[in-house]
Amino acid sequence: MTFADHFDTFHGLPVHTLPEPDDDGLPAADAVAWRLDCFAAGELPFPELWRGFTDRVPSTEVRALVVGPWWEDEYSELRPALELIVADAPRFPALRALFLADVTGEECEISWLQLTDVTQVLEAFPLLEEFAVRGGDSQGLGEEPLSLRPVRHDALRVLRFESGGLPGQVVRAVGASELPALEHLELSLGVSNYGGDATVADLAPLLAGGRFPALRHLGLQDSELQDEIAAAVASAPVVAQLESLSMSMGTLTDTGASALLAGQPLTHLKRLDLHHHFLSEAMADRIRMAVGSAGTEVDLSEHQTPHRWRDEEWRYVAVSE
Repeated sequence: MTFADHFDTFHGLPVHTLPEPDDDGLPAADAVAWRLDCFAAGELPFPELWRGFTDRVPSTEVRALVVGPWWEDEYSELRPALELIVADAPRFPALRALFLADVTGEECEISWLQLTDVTQVLEAFPLLEEFAVRGGDSQGLGEEPLSLRPVRHDALRVLRFESGGLPGQVVRAVGASELPALEHLELSLGVSNYGGDATVADLAPLLAGGRFPALRHLGLQDSELQDEIAAAVASAPVVAQLESLSMSMGTLTDTGASALLAGQPLTHLKRLDLHHHFLSEAMADRIRMAVGSAGTEVDLSEHQTPHRWRDEEWRYVAVSE
């Protein structure tokens, strides 16, 4: 997954992009994940698109929302659009899933997406079960970057941050949050050139285990520190409670893979995702033998070759800009 395409489904529901205001034949409010897209709606300003949506669709029955491009003619901050959604939270008692910034590279580079403090979503929707955020404003285009404050949320089961440069502050806030129902956590960390300043030390609360007792999937991916992360995961207590683990999309080399194999057994996992990697064929075979032969599904697809510049090699993550 490289965030290249729009999702066809979200929260187990088919995604339905809201048509222009004069179109008929809307699906049942609870049968789809409603996608709001200012481009698809004839470049309506988001406040008008939002009012049209809440006027035409029974908000009390809506189960999932997807926010696509929220600007009409130039990139703009998410904050005003998000404030409209949060202000109307009492009108959406059935909402269980929200995806912010379902935007592809053709619509806007991921590093240009101007986000905001997303804690307000979790505070406004205490029954939310799935929350996904794409972007991070690593170019400093907006007044405030993507941020998160430590929060307690008793219902959240799935949390995903998709970024080419995830701020370390967000990683630390996730680690300091109380999320007793969380089963699936996915952090795409990105690179420092695009604001990804999280360190392995920032991941320590997540790796220690016990913080999220229900956690079954952990994704620490798309990182230029993938070798260091693999070494930390090798002895991380949280691994014992997982059913699947992803360290894909990053710069994983034989160094990180060797550390991983030298650590605790991974054969209890149902799936180990290492796709988009820089492993030698010999190391890939070692992983298949040590982990895959025990019945674990191992994804070692998308082998990458380092770029060379003069006498140096350059390894790249799947998503940065």
